[in-house]
Amino acid sequence: MLKLIAASMILISCAANSTSHETALSSTKESIMNDNDTTKNIYGFKVEGLTGGNIDFSSFKGKKILVVNTASECGYTPQYKELQELYEKYKSKLVIVGFPANNFGGQEPGSNSEIKSFCEKNYGVSFPMAAKVSVKGDDAAPIYQWLTHKDQNGVMDAEIKWNFNKFLLDENGRLITKFESKTTPMSEEITSKL
Repeated sequence: MLKLIAASMILISCAANSTSHETALSSTKESIMNDNDTTKNIYGFKVEGLTGGNIDFSSFKGKKILVVNTASECGYTPQYKELQELYEKYKSKLVIVGFPANNFGGQEPGSNSEIKSFCEKNYGVSFPMAAKVSVKGDDAAPIYQWLTHKDQNGVMDAEIKWNFNKFLLDENGRLITKFESKTTPMSEEITSKL
């Protein structure tokens, strides 16, 4: 009888240890997943560059990031000039990434090479530019799905209503806020947050 009780106690003890071990493993796995979870920051994203290669957002750690959906034939297109000025003035602590998109009024019809030529020739753009993407709808690029959905970015839901909407992220890659098209890049609304 004593042997039976002792054996039962050993089984109970093993089961308890197994459960605590599984809990520890589960907790460790969750921690690893959270460290790689893009809901915390934008650093998990790599996007195709306008001239090929990749733009790796993790390379911008320690700087604020301004993400802008751009177009070459829009009333707001002259904002490229101020985006370049902003980039040059604050490039020690800010990176701007432009995303050409043809979602609004067909105002970005060109190819990647045509967009690159237009931006360099007319505005001297030297900040990183992504390859042309969709920023809205079912075919929106994953980075724009992240930027516009609170359940992914952890901060806010946002609607991109037109070209030259701007998303500002902090030095840890976390979303701070969004600015509408009419907010110019060199406005105090933006520069006061840099």
